[in-house]
Amino acid sequence: MSDVVLVLNSGSSSLKFSLFGAGDAMPLLARGSVSGIGTTPVFKAVDERSGSKSENKMADGSTHEEALAMLLRWIAGRPGGSELVAVGHRVVHGGGEFAAPVRVDPAVIARLKSFTHLAPLHQPHNLGAIEVIARLKPGILQVACFDTGFHAACEPLYTSYALPASLREKGVRRYGFHGLSYEWISARLRQDHPDLARGRVIAAHLGNGSSLCGMQDGKSVDSSMGFTALEGPPMGTRSGLIDPAVVIYCVRELGMTINAAEKLLVSESGLKGMSGISNDVKTLLESGDPRAKFAIEHYCFKVAQHAAALAVSLGGLDAFVFTAGIGEHAAPVREKVLDRLKFLGDFPVLVIPTNEERVIAQHVQDIAARAGDAPGGGAGDTAPEMDASVIAASQKPAPSSSLFNGA
Repeated sequence: MSDVVLVLNSGSSSLKFSLFGAGDAMPLLARGSVSGIGTTPVFKAVDERSGSKSENKMADGSTHEEALAMLLRWIAGRPGGSELVAVGHRVVHGGGEFAAPVRVDPAVIARLKSFTHLAPLHQPHNLGAIEVIARLKPGILQVACFDTGFHAACEPLYTSYALPASLREKGVRRYGFHGLSYEWISARLRQDHPDLARGRVIAAHLGNGSSLCGMQDGKSVDSSMGFTALEGPPMGTRSGLIDPAVVIYCVRELGMTINAAEKLLVSESGLKGMSGISNDVKTLLESGDPRAKFAIEHYCFKVAQHAAALAVSLGGLDAFVFTAGIGEHAAPVREKVLDRLKFLGDFPVLVIPTNEERVIAQHVQDIAARAGDAPGGGAGDTAPEMDASVIAASQKPAPSSSLFNGA
């Protein structure tokens, strides 16, 4: 029987998971998801070594707890046996307190719940999975890893809004997100392109959620996302940065409720809203509809605009990295973005597949190795750098094959 580490990303109606072997190399053993939780859930898993697939329909209306219970049974029943020794969770918001991954205990849960108002669409489900696992597997090590953590040390110049101090003191500031993805990019750069890693790098995490991060010496300086994951370029269904008075107009003049306005900005805008067709970039690129073409052009234009703003924050640009679904796979999008950045001169451009799950697994293993440490993770803490052996063990292709010069 082998020891394994489970990585979870829990959403409102879905659960994504990855299973890693415990030990130095931390091989990816399996991955999968439970979709349709609360309605018609379906459990799916793929064994990374054999390629065998599992799929089971759950009872209609099954809850997150029932989905997690099924996942734990599946892990225990894997061929050869698996002993679950730790669980790592993607948690969207660490507030201004948690910069580094933290071992979860009741006090930590209480603090993280106090940040729910900062991420009401994600935080409750992230924390709910932690509480369910604690009930199903009492005493097991659980580690929370934060999407905001990578940006926690950014200077006030980059995190402040021009608002009264009374609001800023209540946590109204720019936090930045996609930090686990940017942490992976930083680690890959340190290993494969150390000279670039020390310089001024803009990384663009372009997917259904899109953001950009300006890094210097592998650390976040500034990010396109702010108080929430709505700020920045347009996304799959999110509006991105707009004049805040648009919301006031929709509520005051058009009679929208606050909930309707939120739905508009979060799930009815972006590429989907602008095109009127889809939030899928592949679908839009293949469409002959002029609305689809305009939506793509607008998206690329805004990504480039935010990249240019980050170049100001960095004082220049030494390299540009594309990552995530669109960034990794949509060459026409990369070309359109780079074409608008020609005025910045020549700089190396890389395509580096992201691997947030492995980042979480590594942090779980690091904390497990420090078993006697007290839980915590204040904003002054720094997460340990990822081991080169763990980076090399990734199932993703190496970024060196994707290095090319672009203007």
